[in-house]
Amino acid sequence: MKVRCAWSGTDPLYIEYHDKEWGIPVHDDRKLFEMLTLEGAQAGLSWITILRKRENYRNAYDNFQAKKIAGYDQKKIKQLLANEGIVRNKLKIAASISNAKSFLEIQKEFGNFDSYIWRFVGGKPIRRSPRSLKDIPATTQESDAMSEDLKRRGFRFVGSTICYAFMQAVGMVDDHIQDCFRKRRI
Repeated sequence: MKVRCAWSGTDPLYIEYHDKEWGIPVHDDRKLFEMLTLEGAQAGLSWITILRKRENYRNAYDNFQAKKIAGYDQKKIKQLLANEGIVRNKLKIAASISNAKSFLEIQKEFGNFDSYIWRFVGGKPIRRSPRSLKDIPATTQESDAMSEDLKRRGFRFVGSTICYAFMQAVGMVDDHIQDCFRKRRI
């Protein structure tokens, strides 16, 4: 039997996410934008709620193509607010659109979002060796710096805790516990 991080529980969707995504470095701008948007949508909710809605988000948000999202108008916003397949929070939907605009500005400035975002960890994953979940922080100096800079650039729903969860999700940080089978594979 495989040993996993305890947070993955027994839900097959959570287990698949843990085994195939969480902590694996991502350098694709579209995927990075997707994960940042989903982490913001998760604020105040459980991650499993967002995972269960992820396919609906991909459909509703044009597969997280930032250029399309940046151009969403009031008609599209009304459609999103009526879409039961996503979190229908006015502030989060508005933030996803303004974040898409800020994301595009970062791409212009840095050539891509990947170059910008990975600089917060010096371009390579931070590898930790927590013994248990209680050894994993909610924020770090890196997530604080990322949050502050994203906010300065106009992003919303990017507090330090959200940024740290994003960093874990896209492999900027490897927080798999020491005994987890994924720790040895990443």
